[in-house]
Amino acid sequence: MSQKLTSELVAPRDTASLWTHTDHLTLSAGAALVLGPIAYYSASRRSELTSELLCWMLLPLVFSIAKRRRKVDSHVVELLPLVNEAAQPSETETPSSISLWLVATGIVVSSVFRAERGVIALFPALAPLLTIGHRYLRPGLHPPSGCHMSLFPLLTHNTIGAILTAIFAVIALSEWEPVAYALSVVPVIALFVTYTLLTHQAGQRSQWLQSVDLGATIWSLSSRVVTLLALVLFKESYTIGFPDASIIETVVSGSARALAWYFTSELARNSSWLVAAVVGTFGLLATRNPFNQQTDARALMTAIASLASLGQTIYLLPKQAKARLGLWALAIIPLLPYVCDLATIQLEHSRALVHIEKHPVEALIAESNVRFDGLLRNQSTTFAAAYAEYQRRYGFEPPHGFGEWYEFARSHQSPIIDEFDIISEGIAPFLKLSGREVLDIMSHVYDQPDHELWSCETSGKPARTECSHHGRENDRNNAQFFDRITKKIPTTLKLKFLLNHLDEPTVVIPPPEQATSPVITNLGGQRVWEALTKYCSSRKGRTDLEQRSPIETYGIPFVTDVKSTMDLCAHAEYSDKHGLLAVPESLRLTEGLVPVLSNGAPSTMGDILYPSSAYLEEDRFRYYEEHDVDWDKKQNNLYWAGSTTGGHGRSGRWQNLHRQRFVELAQNLKHRLFPYLQEKNGVVSRVASSFLNGRLYDVAFARILQCDAKACKEQDQYFARKPWADGDRPFLSRLAFDLDGNGISGRYYKLLASRSAPLKQTIIREWHDERLAPWVHYIPVSQSMEELPELVFYLTSTESGQKRARQIAEQGRRWFARAFREVDVVIYMYRLFLELERLQDPDRPAWQVDVG
Repeated sequence: MSQKLTSELVAPRDTASLWTHTDHLTLSAGAALVLGPIAYYSASRRSELTSELLCWMLLPLVFSIAKRRRKVDSHVVELLPLVNEAAQPSETETPSSISLWLVATGIVVSSVFRAERGVIALFPALAPLLTIGHRYLRPGLHPPSGCHMSLFPLLTHNTIGAILTAIFAVIALSEWEPVAYALSVVPVIALFVTYTLLTHQAGQRSQWLQSVDLGATIWSLSSRVVTLLALVLFKESYTIGFPDASIIETVVSGSARALAWYFTSELARNSSWLVAAVVGTFGLLATRNPFNQQTDARALMTAIASLASLGQTIYLLPKQAKARLGLWALAIIPLLPYVCDLATIQLEHSRALVHIEKHPVEALIAESNVRFDGLLRNQSTTFAAAYAEYQRRYGFEPPHGFGEWYEFARSHQSPIIDEFDIISEGIAPFLKLSGREVLDIMSHVYDQPDHELWSCETSGKPARTECSHHGRENDRNNAQFFDRITKKIPTTLKLKFLLNHLDEPTVVIPPPEQATSPVITNLGGQRVWEALTKYCSSRKGRTDLEQRSPIETYGIPFVTDVKSTMDLCAHAEYSDKHGLLAVPESLRLTEGLVPVLSNGAPSTMGDILYPSSAYLEEDRFRYYEEHDVDWDKKQNNLYWAGSTTGGHGRSGRWQNLHRQRFVELAQNLKHRLFPYLQEKNGVVSRVASSFLNGRLYDVAFARILQCDAKACKEQDQYFARKPWADGDRPFLSRLAFDLDGNGISGRYYKLLASRSAPLKQTIIREWHDERLAPWVHYIPVSQSMEELPELVFYLTSTESGQKRARQIAEQGRRWFARAFREVDVVIYMYRLFLELERLQDPDRPAWQVDVG
């Protein structure tokens, strides 16, 4: 700003006009700072494009009304140019059509990116980019003299202050992972071009790259933005249907955007469009919900960064702007939620149980440890005892080679000798067939079309396994897995078996009176609950005979009986609460007496269970101690990140799938009431609260897949996403959640082996179920997850709970090293092979066995 203009601005004769003008700037800044957060807060990704479209339809009207109502004193008109005189455009110059299209494209690119990916984490970097561009690329366009963007004396340099503030804000927005959000540089570049073109250009202009005066060209610019947005919306509605955005949400957000654009342009006329980047950063940061921040440091950093961007806006105004420091009052926008968040967390902590021994988890842990200790003490210590225990449990003699198996298990210090009921339960239904019938059925089923079964044959010493499939070549390392196992078995094996290729189980066994020839049906993408539970009425109620836990849970469904919790016949409410039961991605239902090996199966299915080859053959599922950290260095929260596998998502139906329900709860997207335990006058009771401490949950989807196009879009817009994380990331948290995917979860063993405490939710039985004790080696979670808020609060926010979580993590880790060695897998498979050999022995007649 020239000395002449400076003296004119401070001259007494112009004082009244000057104050009138600077009041206008302060009010414009305040309006922009308030409307920006309103626009961000009221919008969602599903309403992003429609609200942007409404904004640019309203903007011409806003500018027209403002122009008619604006009454400017003649002295004020002379004083309007508070920036370099050279920065004012000539009245005869108009922006070119190309520059208008570039501006419109930049606006639309930014809007589309937000609709597709959410927060533009690198948006704050736009401010230093514009500062550098104005200072070095177009030197006539730096902020007016006397204005600066830093908040502290040591950062008086515009560019350095802008860069440091932007770094701080980017870290806050990108959740400490700026590199993972690098793709958001695309809209930043688009907006850099946009704001550069919108800024008044000093000196000679090119014929096509002319700066745009928003007020003067609003009609022509608006028509271009609307056209581009309409094309994007048309393409979207053609492919997946029109965005299902709330009308109120769209109107509020679109109107706030339009007004924010208007007031920001008022500020920009007196400096540059750099102010739009700074005001936009404030809006992004100020609307970050502190209740959903994963750590106190992150919430604090977000609040500080929002204050820094507010300060940047204030100090971008001319020093003569009246009452500009009063804009600091808007600090209440980010600070009030932050303070309320801290106060609410402290209040909830103060309501925790005083007598912690009354907490159900304490009793569950104590009872489970006693039961598991008894199980270990009662394992057979001699061959005679093991032989007798086998006969007692199953009512017939062990298979040939049982003695050699016992000696092998004992020589390798197996802590489990008797607990192999899961093998016998899988084999028993097929003993009603003769050995010859078993072989014939396997051959018959393999010859049918539309199955996903491998036919495998193991023979020789050391045994080799050969597998074949009608339509596949990659057997998912199964033959390699079986060779790895059988070469350690000290006996000659000769057997055939069918192996399920899919993650989902396959076999449903009808009762004897309804048995027919096996039928294979492709139920992928279809509702399967009825097919999986159709024979429940014919089953004997074994769960009714089990002892019920006397532990008082105060109406909160802590898991007291894992087997009963996993029994589909006892829980009709599971019908649409789990992807496998509601709409599996790929399921070949084999109905009949067909012995098929699978990695896991729910209670109503008859697959014979064996350890997944992924546990031994895939490096991503292996545990490496050097990647783990000590308990005291772990974050005190619950972690999970993964994909929307576990069922096929359809529009309007994906909300009930198990993974989606979990992430929705952890992100508190419905703001519903949660049950907690409180103690008053020595009485413990269940109370309802809408509070969910976001510090305790680091949970998000990293990939949206296995869904129809519209359902994928709906989920992408509904959930807060995070970048794909390393498989060892759960080790940084004390609590690590694990739940079913399409079938079993391959990451479970890593969590058991780690120093973190695993929380496990599943309906799928696996080979290891009998050797893992809930509340001893892991923490079970119900399908409803209704108990999860109280459970996580107890384990993270009370001294006793933290002690118990660490105890479970350590016990699970020690037990995994003792009972989940590779040789323990060999011991299990050795015993399973002996049972399979007997099952398919051509000379074995059909048995009359009671399978329950």
